[in-house]
Amino acid sequence: MYELIVLIVLVIGIVLVTARWKISPLLALLGAAIIAAFAYGVPMEEVVTTIGGAFGSTIGNIGLVILVGTMLGAILERSGAAIAMADFLVRVLGPRFPNLTMSLVGYIVSIPVFCDSGYVILNSLRKAITVRTGVSHIATAIALMTGLYATHTLVPPTPGPLAAAENVGISHNLGFLILVGLPVAMVAAMAGLLYAQRFSKSTLPLLEPTSESDLDNKTYEELRASYGKLPSAAASFFPIVLPLVLIMLSSIAKLPAQPFGDSIVTEIIIFLGTPLIALILGLASAVLLMRGKGKLERFNAQISEAVTVSGPIIFITGAGAAFGAVLGGSRLTDFLADGLSSLGLGLLVPFLVAAALKTAQGSSTVSLVTTSAMMAPLLPSMGLGSDLVMVLTVLAIGAGAMVVSHANDSFFWVVSQLSRIPVGTAYRTLTVASGIEGLAAFIVVWILGAVLL
Repeated sequence: MYELIVLIVLVIGIVLVTARWKISPLLALLGAAIIAAFAYGVPMEEVVTTIGGAFGSTIGNIGLVILVGTMLGAILERSGAAIAMADFLVRVLGPRFPNLTMSLVGYIVSIPVFCDSGYVILNSLRKAITVRTGVSHIATAIALMTGLYATHTLVPPTPGPLAAAENVGISHNLGFLILVGLPVAMVAAMAGLLYAQRFSKSTLPLLEPTSESDLDNKTYEELRASYGKLPSAAASFFPIVLPLVLIMLSSIAKLPAQPFGDSIVTEIIIFLGTPLIALILGLASAVLLMRGKGKLERFNAQISEAVTVSGPIIFITGAGAAFGAVLGGSRLTDFLADGLSSLGLGLLVPFLVAAALKTAQGSSTVSLVTTSAMMAPLLPSMGLGSDLVMVLTVLAIGAGAMVVSHANDSFFWVVSQLSRIPVGTAYRTLTVASGIEGLAAFIVVWILGAVLL
C-alpha cells in the first residue's frame, strides 16, 4: 500500500506544481523522479544512472524524430502545403466533420507508426484543418490523439502489440489478432471522437503561440490568401505519405514471415523505414514545395524556428521517461502485479495489470511488453489458453495500456506541447480521453469474451 500512496502523492504533486504554480514540467518531472527513487528505495548509486540513462535514451530514440518532424511540419505550414491538404480532406469528408477526419487519419497512420511520431507528422495538418473549419484546437487534438492511440496499442505491426503477441504465444496467428484488433480499435477511436466532440466549441485558453506566423493567429481566408497559389494536393501530401509508406513497409518487412525474403532488399526497406530516415526523406521532398526568391533564407529561418519549438518538447519528453524509468524499475510494479494477478478476474486481470503499469510508468509499449510477459505463464491456470482467448488477452492488455496518459507519458507531453494545451487543461481533457477509450476498448473485448468463449 505504501508504494501506491507514494505514486498518488507524486502524481498529485506534479499536477499541482505544473498546473497551479506554473513550474516547468521539465523540473517537475525530474524532481518527481528523484523523490520517487528515494521513496522506493532505489540504491543511491543507481539513481543518477537510472534517470540519466532513461533521459538520454529517450532523447536519442525520439528526440531527432521530433526535431526532423517539426522541421517537416514547419515547411508544410509555410509553403501552404498544409492548407492544400486541409482543403482536399474537407472536400472529401465535408467541412462538418473535422474531428472525424483527424480521428480516422490517426487511426490509419498509427497502425505502423509510433503514436508520438504520428502526432508530430500530422500536427501541421491538424492545425490547418482546425483553422479551416473553425473548430476548437482542443477538440482536434483529442480526436487525433485518440485515433493514433487506438491502433498504436491494439493492432500489429506496431511494436507494442506485436511484442505482446509474441510473449503470449499468438505471434503465429497475427492475421487473427489484426482481424479482431482493427474493429476493437475503431470502437476505441470512436469513443475518443465522441469525447472530442464535447470540446468542438471550447473556449478554453491555449498557451501563447511560439511565433507570430502560427496558423491559428489568422482566419482561414487570410491565411490561405497569404500563400498565393497553393501547391497541388498530391505534392502536398507526398512529404507525409512518403515517410508513412516507408515506415509501414519496414514494419511489414520485420514480420516473422519475412514477406520480402531474407536479402539485401529487406535490409534496405527496413533502413529506409526507420522513422528518422523516413522523416528526413519526407523533409527533403518538402523542400521542393518552396518557391520564389529567397528560398534558402526562408528554409534556414524555418529550420531555426523548428529547433526553438522542438527543444522544450524533446527535453520534457526525456524527463517524463526518466520519471517512468524510476517507477518501472522500483518495487511498485511488483506490488501492482502481485496484488492484481491473484484476484481471479479473467480478462479483467491483464487489463488491470496493464492499466496499473501504464499509469505508473507512462509507456504504453512497456506496459504491453511487461504485462504480456507477466501474464503468459498465468494464462493456462486462468483458463486463457486457446488462440481466441490469447488474442482477447493481448487486446485486453492493449486496452489497459491506454489507461491513462498523464505526466509520465511522453505522448501526453508531445500532444499537449505541440497543441499548446496548458498542463491543467491537458489533464482534464487528454488524460480523461485516454481513460475513456481504454475502457471502451476493454468493454468490447469483454463482450467478445462473454459471447465467444
